Amino acid sequence: MLIEILILIGITFLPFLELRASIPYGILSTDLHWSVVFLVCAGANIILGPIIYITLDKFMHLFFYIPYVKKIYDHYVVKTQHKIHRGVAKYGEWAVLFFIGIPFPTTGVYSGTLASYLIGLDYRKYIVSLIGGVLMAAVIVTIISLAGDGLLHSLFLKQI
Repeated sequence: MLIEILILIGITFLPFLELRASIPYGILSTDLHWSVVFLVCAGANIILGPIIYITLDKFMHLFFYIPYVKKIYDHYVVKTQHKIHRGVAKYGEWAVLFFIGIPFPTTGVYSGTLASYLIGLDYRKYIVSLIGGVLMAAVIVTIISLAGDGLLHSLFLKQI
């Protein structure tokens, strides 16, 4: 059981897979109850967000010691942040929540964190958006996985 949980956490921590892959894997390929899979994957995905945000923040500041990189960052990112400040203040956290929460390819905690950082979303608003988005995605993926598992059992196991 511990190995299965560690595998779920490992899959959840992989970029572009996250809980969109770990929940179906956990429900369809392990003996864990779906609620355990949900809690482990959602929890791991929520924990991943602040780790990425803080690492990104520290990593970017290292590059600011290179004048050319700092100039490009100030020109594009800071200029854009000033332009979109009103929209970010009004809708930013909701946009990030839905961006993380709708389980499409290339959306999730990694890209949502990067977007939050680049648009200058307040860290507390980001955390609220992260938790809401991860829970939204986890519920959607769990429902789809359980429905798919039920469909597979009804189509193939009843015939045997």
